[in-house]
Amino acid sequence: MEKLLNISALEAAMRDKGFNQSSLSEQLEVSREAVSKWLKQVTFPRPDKLLKLGMILELPFNELVTQVDDKAPVVAFRKKKGTKTKEEDFQKFVSMGRYLSELVPYLPFDSLAKPPALKNPVNEYGYLQQVSEKIRQEINVTPSTILDFNHLIRYFRKLQAVLIPVMWGQKDRHENATHVYLPESMTTWIYLNLDVNIHDFMFWMAHELGHALAPELRGDEGEDFADAFAGALLFPDQLAEQCYNEIGRVKSAGRRINTLKCWAEKYTISPTAVYLQVQAYAKYNQLPEFELKSIYGATTNFNKQFPDLINALIKESPIQPESYLRLVTDGFQSPIFDVVSSYLKETDKSESFIQTVLDIGLVDAKALHHELT
Repeated sequence: MEKLLNISALEAAMRDKGFNQSSLSEQLEVSREAVSKWLKQVTFPRPDKLLKLGMILELPFNELVTQVDDKAPVVAFRKKKGTKTKEEDFQKFVSMGRYLSELVPYLPFDSLAKPPALKNPVNEYGYLQQVSEKIRQEINVTPSTILDFNHLIRYFRKLQAVLIPVMWGQKDRHENATHVYLPESMTTWIYLNLDVNIHDFMFWMAHELGHALAPELRGDEGEDFADAFAGALLFPDQLAEQCYNEIGRVKSAGRRINTLKCWAEKYTISPTAVYLQVQAYAKYNQLPEFELKSIYGATTNFNKQFPDLINALIKESPIQPESYLRLVTDGFQSPIFDVVSSYLKETDKSESFIQTVLDIGLVDAKALHHELT
């Protein structure tokens, strides 16, 4: 079991007592950076500082420190803007992760060694551009090459990450993608919602690659890094510079947004993602930024022109189980259903296992169970 600071209780106590990081560091006779690292759970206080921290904030040990199972599944996902993430959302995927652990012995990987990861990843423009350039070199593409699904799929395979494309198809669902890391087996499982716009899907694939490369970054810090990484990988500095200069040559907001939409359609990402990369480029280079508040509404209208990915990839309606399995196995080069099939045949588990692992309805689970057994 690992000991971690209870950050929510700690921050609440700091607010109640009127402390910020600077004033708390003075009371504890440590640097502000040390307190910052504690709050980010990068480091843990020494016993004497931990005792003093509890006394200053009047927090008993059992409220200040939590015990964490270091073998428990680590889950990461970000809901759509305006949608709150609840504890039960995480627990659902943690439960799914425990079921995934039963599949680990059936994976086709030569070894279950820890996959490569970035050293000391930071959410900083220059650093992210270096990472983007390195990854593009490894997949043999130039900074101006349009990345497609196959580029990212091959890189996921290099990291031994298991892709699980799913047809959630429920409009009350908010997860575009979910990342589950199993520490004990050092395996990564990535759920990708196929019932989303193609431009958003491409971004979320790159976002999940960011998680896979920086597994130690968690919570909002990890989500922010993955977002920034995705933007840098799909629309790197060279493209952002060209787009910035092109936007600068037109004056009206409408024409500037149309320029962003042209770049977005060409590079298979949303106009908003292009816009944010252009803004990041401008800020990093201390150039004037373009304020285009209507870009978000324009992106919504832009996305309406394109079918959701699952409908673009599979034309039949209703979609048949065999078509879906073929798409996942061949199109996404994922071993997930070969693994599940082997597991089901050996263990004689029912369709409820598929229902839990894929988080789908019982009718769909029964149809897949029939195909896999």
